Amino acid sequence: MMKFLPKLLLLLLLAFPVTILIKGPGASAQDLTEDEEAEAADEDVVDDVTAEDEDDEAEVEDDENTELTEEKDEEEEALVGEVKASPNADTTILFVKGEDFPANNIVKFLLGFTNKGPENFVVESLDASFRYPQDYQFYIQNFTALQLGTLVPPGRQATFEYSFVPAEPMGGRPFGLVINLNYKDSIGNVFQDAVFNQTVTITEREDGLDGETIFMYVFLSGLGLLVVVGLHQLLESRKRRRPAPKVETGTSSHNDVDLSWIPQETLNQIMQSRRGEDRCMFVCLDLTVPPCMK
Repeated sequence: MMKFLPKLLLLLLLAFPVTILIKGPGASAQDLTEDEEAEAADEDVVDDVTAEDEDDEAEVEDDENTELTEEKDEEEEALVGEVKASPNADTTILFVKGEDFPANNIVKFLLGFTNKGPENFVVESLDASFRYPQDYQFYIQNFTALQLGTLVPPGRQATFEYSFVPAEPMGGRPFGLVINLNYKDSIGNVFQDAVFNQTVTITEREDGLDGETIFMYVFLSGLGLLVVVGLHQLLESRKRRRPAPKVETGTSSHNDVDLSWIPQETLNQIMQSRRGEDRCMFVCLDLTVPPCMK
């Protein structure tokens, strides 16, 4: 037993470092793996947090943009709501040719402004425009504003004339017509009165001849000419079918009668008797005396 003890100690001394060397790298590798997993988990957490932060920032930006848009809309609505007509002013409108709006033709109207308040009003401009009938925010045709700069004292009236021409392609369709009068008082308050704000129909221009009318006139003229020519040909054909009247010439002409079978003495007597009759007729006609016919 004592003999094997040194050998066992030597074996243990040799085996222990080997065991330490074998276990040492494995533990370090395991530790490194766990560290890497921890770092990877930390990176995933950081990435998730970053993504969440970015989403939160995007949502915040969207909310801020929405809030800014809503604030702008509210400001615009507030501004639009502020610009309105003054209770101390009265306006009237009169279309010269009635509420008829022909395309490519001049439309003229008169606008009356009455100052009923104690302060002066300055009428600055007058404008008109055609809008989309379903949404008046869309402009179809915008006309030039008429700059006035007219002072209207209290209790006085003023009349303004304005004209515009609807575009020709707009004929036959409805549009919203908006006529605004812009003015301010002596303090500087700005007012706007929508004198006319209704949907109207642009009529097509009918004062000229269109292609269909010209074609109809040409067709009727050609048809009338054909009828006249046909009647003329019918009358001519009827005249040609009528037989020519027979004229009996009798025996007044000796050229058509064969007198060769009559003796010459008899012919001489006939000719002498005819000459006597012709002479008697001439005398009777000259003297207008009927007894010579005996």
